Amino acid sequence: MRYVSTRGGGNPRSFTSILLEGLAPDGGLFVPERYPVILLPELKAMRAMSYPQLAFALLSKFAGDIPAADLEAMVNRTYTKDIFRSEDITPLRTLEPGLHILGLSNGPTLAFKDLAMQLLGNLFEYVLAKEGRELNILGATSGDTGSAAEYAMRGKKGIRVFMLSPHQRMSPFQTAQMFSLHDANIFNLAVKGVFDDCQDMVKAVSNDAAFKTKHRIGTVNSINWARVAAQVVYYFKGYFAATKTNDEVVTFSVPSGNFGNIYAGHIARSMGLPIKRLILATNENNVLDEFMRTGRYRVRKSSEVHATSSPSMDISKASNFERYVSDILGGNSTRLNALWAQLGSDGSFDLSGDKFRDMIAATGFSSGSSTHADRISTIRGLHEDYGVIVDTHTADGIKVGLQYREEGVPLICLETAQPAKFSETIQEALGREPDRPAGYENIESLPQRFEVIDADAAKVKAYIAVRT
Repeated sequence: MRYVSTRGGGNPRSFTSILLEGLAPDGGLFVPERYPVILLPELKAMRAMSYPQLAFALLSKFAGDIPAADLEAMVNRTYTKDIFRSEDITPLRTLEPGLHILGLSNGPTLAFKDLAMQLLGNLFEYVLAKEGRELNILGATSGDTGSAAEYAMRGKKGIRVFMLSPHQRMSPFQTAQMFSLHDANIFNLAVKGVFDDCQDMVKAVSNDAAFKTKHRIGTVNSINWARVAAQVVYYFKGYFAATKTNDEVVTFSVPSGNFGNIYAGHIARSMGLPIKRLILATNENNVLDEFMRTGRYRVRKSSEVHATSSPSMDISKASNFERYVSDILGGNSTRLNALWAQLGSDGSFDLSGDKFRDMIAATGFSSGSSTHADRISTIRGLHEDYGVIVDTHTADGIKVGLQYREEGVPLICLETAQPAKFSETIQEALGREPDRPAGYENIESLPQRFEVIDADAAKVKAYIAVRT
């Protein structure tokens, strides 16, 4: 398996050669030359596999330049009951026949990001040790990526983490998870702005080739291909858990802000997993829903990004979206470059005249949005009807998913975080605090270590330069 840039520059690269990088040198994102295809005999064999076995079988197709024994050892070290508190790793909860919640939030930071990030930490340490190198990770988070990255990388040899987050825009629990870490290799920077400002700063630093090389900058944001590949695994696992045979089709509903989670589902479908529909759910920041409905991709200004009760999706520039557009354009890098140039100059582009509905239909996408009132109603209704409590982002996914539910097609809603991370909204919906997993009872009261900075890439560079 070799990887190329969505924008057509450079030569094909191996998995380990792109592992430590974010953007490709031409500013695009790395994608496989082609997706591997899973044929029916192989799909049948996968049905009986444990999560680690399935992860190894699938990741082997993307990471062919890592010796099989080494990759298998890393996978087995990552996906354990001790780390994810379940033998199933991603247990499926059936609310009623044909309606399921796939539990992705049982890792150390109680969010789905752990499933990829825990593996990424082991992959990074492995490659850096092999090459005798160090890496300074620069990332941006709207809430969950930051803590998942820091918990995965804390104490890792040869790795420092510089994480940008929007100042006072995460939940108190999310903030405490990150800022209460005092490991010497972890640096938290609270940016005076919104998540998109943080993401823009990461891209600006990554686009400075000289600085990136001198200070050995890498990324763990969802643009990192290894993260996306790791997320493909739980779509297969969820499919097998919700069906009895491989003749069945399913639909997945996915809360989406940065497009990484649902993009992994798109890859799984492209590989041959029998997915009928991928339902993209947004909150009030409905840029992606607007695109899926109209063909117009219109980035909002920072002042137009709403602060919502599902804050991890308070995003207007979805960093993995370029990969999807590349796919629906058939890998036409000339066309994609023109669109992204227009996006840079006008803040939007429009594909509605390019047989848009056919392109979207071919990838199985549907979409919708959810409001705070919808979240409250969904959380309350699920608790009354099924005795379960879900977080605000999962509520967005379930609300939109139910709009597209079809008779005879299992609907699998992805649980992206634990409700304990958003206790204020749970209190509003149910009149009670959600239960907290052991070890997280008083996390907000722990001492916090962070620095507040302006939304200025030059200041981030200066901060990194004196610490590397």
